[in-house]
Amino acid sequence: MITLYTFGPNFGLPDPSPFCMKALVLLKMGGLEFKTDIANLQKAPKSKAPYMDDSGTIVPDSTFIRFHLEKTHGIDFDEGLSSVDRSIAWAFEKLCEETLYWAVVHSRWTRDKNFNAGPVQFFDAVPALMRPFIISTVKRQVRRDLKGQGMGRHSEAEIVELASRGIDSISVFLAEKPYLMGEKPCGADAAVFSTIAGLLCDVFDTPLVEATAKHENLVAYRDRLMSEYFPDQGSAR
Repeated sequence: MITLYTFGPNFGLPDPSPFCMKALVLLKMGGLEFKTDIANLQKAPKSKAPYMDDSGTIVPDSTFIRFHLEKTHGIDFDEGLSSVDRSIAWAFEKLCEETLYWAVVHSRWTRDKNFNAGPVQFFDAVPALMRPFIISTVKRQVRRDLKGQGMGRHSEAEIVELASRGIDSISVFLAEKPYLMGEKPCGADAAVFSTIAGLLCDVFDTPLVEATAKHENLVAYRDRLMSEYFPDQGSAR
């Protein structure tokens, strides 16, 4: 039996983490039976979610979960794609995970209004007396991570400019196709869809929502895949 450890639904999304959403979609794409449970980051192999227990084999990280499913369960998430198209799909996945993800993190964790609308909820289980200290410590760590990755060294206007270029690129490439690479979903759709859903989450006050929502095809793409993979989950709008 497969158990996927995630954060659980929040912000009107199946999961606040695009990586957890990606893993959920991959399992559904693969037609595999699985259950979910709430991640314990102190026990997580890489101190992050998602991670997966596949009949005793623990697999951390959404990308390595994909690799494991392909190798162990014989699933080709890019079936029918040429080597060129597989490379293009991979590049768009990394655009989402290495650029757009960090722009979203910056918008949610470094602006007090957005932090109080969302991430502050992650600390509800912390005893009240310790909560301010823990929140301050984690926020410093997030800022340090953002600076180390590079996104945190830019102004907010520069971050929006970088993210908007990536969002525009996805919209142009997607065009009128139902899925990123054509008429059927591929592995990258799990990551791209999860990223677009997060960008469109208007729980947060950020120009990234407008930069994404202006593309009708991206909104339709989010709605289409949300209905397909999470029919009981409403979209945050």
